[in-house]
Amino acid sequence: MTCLKGDGLACRRGLKLLFEELSLEARAGIPLVVTGPNGTGKSSLLRILAGLLPPTAGTVRLEGAGEAALLEQVHYLGHEDAVKGALTVHANLAFWRAVLGETGLGVVDALEEVGLGGLARLRAGVLSAGQKRRLAMARLLASRRPVWILDEPTTALDVAAQQMFAGFARAHLGAGGILVAATHAPLDLGAGEELRLGRRA
Repeated sequence: MTCLKGDGLACRRGLKLLFEELSLEARAGIPLVVTGPNGTGKSSLLRILAGLLPPTAGTVRLEGAGEAALLEQVHYLGHEDAVKGALTVHANLAFWRAVLGETGLGVVDALEEVGLGGLARLRAGVLSAGQKRRLAMARLLASRRPVWILDEPTTALDVAAQQMFAGFARAHLGAGGILVAATHAPLDLGAGEELRLGRRA
């Protein structure tokens, strides 16, 4: 079974130790939701799990997913939507699909799935915050990867778009995917596990 494991993780930001001796296990098909107050290291932990930030201590490994490097198997969706405003909606997603791998839906189909099909020729800079979030979400569909690491994935989404995201996430989990998400809001992902980071001193 595919599993993302963190062992003895610690993270220091400047002079502040956010967390230490943290171990976790995110298993295929079972969402792991990271919660806790602002400033406790949720975003830093996700970046460590995605291979984007080295831990101060500890190790991260992905078991049962082949020999590819962790970064090649992870979808990371952070606070920023990584949308270039001067490019069209279509061009933005085409760029990310080329970078992340053309292994999922085509650009047109992915945009239709997130409700942006009619906006493909618009410059991304004119999109609302919620539409930009949906464009970022389309990356999850355009390139299939076994691990989704999501930081506040439903930020700026209305209720309908939140339900749409939950459907995509449940389908990913149902297909044996791994999902780790940090959130302050319910995600409607079904039965899962929670990792709560401590309060600030």
